[in-house]
Order: sequence, then structure tokens, then C-alpha cells
Amino acid sequence: MTDVLPPTPAGIARAAELLSGGAVVAFPTDTVYGVAVASRDRLSDLFALKQRPIEKRIPMLVADLSEATGADDRARALADRFWPGALTLVLPGSGESQAFRAPDHPVALALIRATGPIFATSANRSSEPDTLGADEVLIAFATQSDELAAVIDGGAVPGGVASTVVDLSVTPARILREGPITREQLEALVHLVP
Repeated sequence: MTDVLPPTPAGIARAAELLSGGAVVAFPTDTVYGVAVASRDRLSDLFALKQRPIEKRIPMLVADLSEATGADDRARALADRFWPGALTLVLPGSGESQAFRAPDHPVALALIRATGPIFATSANRSSEPDTLGADEVLIAFATQSDELAAVIDGGAVPGGVASTVVDLSVTPARILREGPITREQLEALVHLVP
């Protein structure tokens, strides 16, 4: 059964404890509700819960750029201007690249600060509608309540356009997904593939 936690320091601390213990937890972000695990070796739990194809990658949510690996001057310039917010940065890693985002939501940021970076994606089954409240998360995963340990009920979130995704693992950088942050805003800070 999924616990519903308040967005209080105690509720966030409990969610962080569950994440640190390997559980899957849902929480509000600046667009939709997200679902997360705290370590790479628990990613299979996210894929199973969402019924998501394994080849799709999962971004990491961070509180700030110091928690991201592979950051360069371009990443610093973009994060300084647009984080927290609707920008996802794909940074080079040892082997594969990794996407990072700092969500602009106090509950999400408090949870990340309590646990460190987390692997997170939208709290819905793959190809189903986004969830904008804790009750919607509970409904979306009603048949999998044993797989979702808790949801932090931070109230309704606004929904909206998915983040702009910029690939900084290549030079020049390239936009992988257009979102709220425009090409013109990005080009003011970094050189992009035309």
C-alpha cells in the first residue's frame, strides 16, 4: 500500500528515508508529478512501475549544478541562467551521457537536498496522461500500490510544456527537445548546431 506523505519536513524526511532504502517515491515538480529512485541499480523498478521500454533513459534531478557530473563552462552558463527551471542538460559521462535537471518546486528541491540526486521521470504509466496531483498518482498506479512506497502530496501542479533539452555532450551543443526555453535564449549563452 502506498503511503501518502505531507509536504512537511517530516514527510520529506520519510520520503528521503524510503528512497535511500531503495524504494520508489512520487512527488510534485514544477510541471507534473514525478516518480523516482535514488540509485542507478534501482532503475529497473522505475521501468517496471511505469511499464516503460528499457531503452528509454531516465534523467537525474539535482538541486544545483554541483551535483551533476561532466559540467563545463557552457553548462555553468545555462544553469546559472535557467536553473531551477525548465531546462534539461545532457552532459558527457564515463561511457554514456546523462541528463540533469533542477526542478523549480520547493518540495522536489527539498527532497533532492535530503537524498542527493535522484533518477526521476513522470509519475504515470508509459504513454498514459500525466499526473497533476497525488490522487491521480494513486489512481495511475492503483494496481501497483506495492511497487510505489509513497507519494508526497504537495497539492496540484500546473502541468505544462516539458523542459527544453540541450545536449552538451557534443560541440556545438544541440537542442534535442524544444520547450519553454527558446533557441534564441539558449544562443545568447552557447553556440548551437544550426
